[in-house]
Amino acid sequence: MRPILAHTALISACFVMIYPLLWLTASAFREPAAIFTSPGLWPGEHFTLENFVTGWQGLGFVGFSTFFANSLIVAGLSVVGNVFACALAGYAFARLNFPFRRTLFALMMGTIMLPLHALLIPQYILFSSLGWLDTFLPLVVPKFLATEAFFVFLFVQFFRTIPGELTDAARIDGCGHFQIFWRIFVPLALPAMATTAAFSFIWAWNDFLHPLIYLNSPQNYTVTVGLSLFLDATSESNYGAMFAMSLVSLLPVVGFFLSFQKLLVAGIATTGMK
Repeated sequence: MRPILAHTALISACFVMIYPLLWLTASAFREPAAIFTSPGLWPGEHFTLENFVTGWQGLGFVGFSTFFANSLIVAGLSVVGNVFACALAGYAFARLNFPFRRTLFALMMGTIMLPLHALLIPQYILFSSLGWLDTFLPLVVPKFLATEAFFVFLFVQFFRTIPGELTDAARIDGCGHFQIFWRIFVPLALPAMATTAAFSFIWAWNDFLHPLIYLNSPQNYTVTVGLSLFLDATSESNYGAMFAMSLVSLLPVVGFFLSFQKLLVAGIATTGMK
């Protein structure tokens, strides 16, 4: 009876956790007037696809496809920037000997403890002085400068597990540091790179605060900011369209995670192991 009770408790807890997602899915196919009057998980007689048609049309002058494309651009460039820049920084901290390496590594790790909101004003002033406001540059350029300390630490821990004999053999063959990094460390670091890519995509896709601050034109809005446009405190809010587009916006995240699931688990499991 003990395994039966344990599995029953786990299934019940799982249902409680996914109930909001199930309700979101059901509400996306309901008529807007019946969304908050039908607590069940089946649209029933209120079933409709009009929410997806209305939501995809967006604001009329800006369709939701524009928000979708903007999010794909920002998330895609964030993945490329974080994977390449953080891998280079991780290789430097793990394999190169340079002055104040330990001090710089400690300072870099200390940035993880900095509150995000404490950096918003200095960053906004910096990007404003550079003329980058209302562009994707504030959302993308920092990713190419290895500003994500978590991913740098991930690569450092992974690169430390690679035997030093491989590096010595490459030096004997005349390889420089970049050749060693590109030909030896990058192929071996695919699990860590997949982990970085998955988290970078999910975090960039779900980011709401930074696009809200730096983007002013609706043509540049990402999915998260575009979803907020369906809610209006001064007029009628279109909850049906918002729920429908929320469901659509979940598809890239779920697909990206499922595609890299095995490498993601391998990267987390092997990082830090000797």
